[in-house]
Formats: sequence, C-alpha cells, structure tokens
Amino acid sequence: MTALTKPLTVQEEKVLTPFQEKTRTFFQNKLAVTGTGIVFIFILLAILSPILAPHGINDQELTKRLLPPSKEYWLGTDDFGRDIFSRIVYGAKISLFVGFFSVLGSVVAGSLLGIIAGYYGKWPDTIISRVFDIMLAFPSILLAIAIVSILGPSIENALIAIAIINVPAFGRLIRSKVLSVKEEEYITAARAIGMKDSRILLRHVLPNSFSPIIVQASLAVATAIIEAAALGFLGLGAQAPNPEWGKMLSDSKQYLIQAPWTMFFPGLAIMLTVLGFNLMGDGLRDALDPKMK
Repeated sequence: MTALTKPLTVQEEKVLTPFQEKTRTFFQNKLAVTGTGIVFIFILLAILSPILAPHGINDQELTKRLLPPSKEYWLGTDDFGRDIFSRIVYGAKISLFVGFFSVLGSVVAGSLLGIIAGYYGKWPDTIISRVFDIMLAFPSILLAIAIVSILGPSIENALIAIAIINVPAFGRLIRSKVLSVKEEEYITAARAIGMKDSRILLRHVLPNSFSPIIVQASLAVATAIIEAAALGFLGLGAQAPNPEWGKMLSDSKQYLIQAPWTMFFPGLAIMLTVLGFNLMGDGLRDALDPKMK
C-alpha cells in the first residue's frame, strides 16, 4: 500500500490594485493620518458651525469684553465681548472656503496652461513660460497685495488673488510632467492611429500627469490659508465683522499683553490647519510618487 503524499499548497499573497497599494501606504504613515484627522476635524467644525457655536458670532456684550477662557466662554472674549470660540468655528468655514476654491481655480488654470505649453511647445510654450517667470519674479504675497489693491479689499477678491499667484506653480509642474509623458510610446501610437489631440490630452496625458497635481494641491491649500490670513491681517481680505482668522489676529494685536488669548487661539487655529494639510500632503507625496518607494 503506497502512501499518498498531499501536494504542498503555497498561500498566494493577495495582489493589491495600484489604488489599494497607495491607500495602504498612505494609512501606514502615522503623521499623514494625524494630519488628515486634523483637517477632518476643521472641516467638521466648518460644517457644524451653526450647531457648535454656543454664541452668535457678532453678539456684543461690552461688559464682558476681554474675559479670559471660562465655562461660559471657552476661549474667552474679544474687545467687543464676542465669543472667540464661536468666531473661530465660523472662521474655519471662511478659511477653508478660500483655501479650497482658490487652489481649485489655480489647478484648473495652471493645468490648462501647462498642458498647452508642454504638449504643443514652440511659441505657446515660450509665451506661457515667460509669463510664469515674470509672475514668479515677484514675492507671492506682494503680488497678492497688488491684485487685491486693484480689485478692492474683500474675501472674494482675496480668493481671486490667491488663485492667480498660485497658477505658475501648477502650470510649471504640469508642463514638466506633460513633456515627459508625451514622449511615451502609447502617445506615439495614439498619434499614429489618427487620434485627435484633444482626446490624447484628456484620455492619456492628463490622467498620467495628475498624481503630482494632487500632492501639490494639498500643500497649496495650506499656503492659501496662510496667504488669506496675511491679507486679512493687513485689512485686504475679509472685512469686519466677518470672523476670518487673519482679521481676528489684526483686531487683537493691540491686546497681546492685556489679553493674549485673543491672538493665541486664532493663531493656533491657523497653525493647526496648515500643519494638518502639510502632513497630509507629505503622506500623499510618499504614497503617489513612485520615486519615494
């Protein structure tokens, strides 16, 4: 009687899709997860601000001005007796709105110009690249101040200015990516079969150039929030009585010694939000950039 030997079975490792692999890499980065959590908290604060704010953002009680943090006023009050916590919660909505939509405008305009410059080359590339060089020759905040000074101080014009000054960063990034992608063999094959340029750009060039844009956009939101706060601090962004964080800092700077909490908490909100987006952006870069593996 011959003994039958059972064939050895090799446990096959589960094959992950590229999306699953990148997602796993991102969530294995503890700092990236922490940053995402911070961003998620501030987004929730912005969405739930009408529910979370215990007081009206413009309710003034001069008899309670410059009160320190207490059970009634968690983060104290400002020089008009307004609740700082309520104003910071509502300010999250303004700062995130400016950050997201200014970057969205920069991505759309910069990607369009970068694709045209990188794909077609020649004189369109020369003109667009020189315009980018001229814009980058100015400090970004000074260029934003000049644009807002022309358009007039308001949160909407600050958003437009921030979107404009960030266009060259996205344009140059997508241009460099398109220059390498358009030399790939599948692009040459698409041209050989008579595929139109518009279809090549939409179906092949843009999807293969989008990873660095996602990373740059997440980092640019943090920069946009700082720029919006800077414009607000200078009186060129959100106008009173809007509870924008930079404007809150500007209104409270004369009370730094007498009531430091009036500046500390809006500054802390700016710092935490920017830190969250930066940590999340670093995690996205590590997950999406094959060179980081």
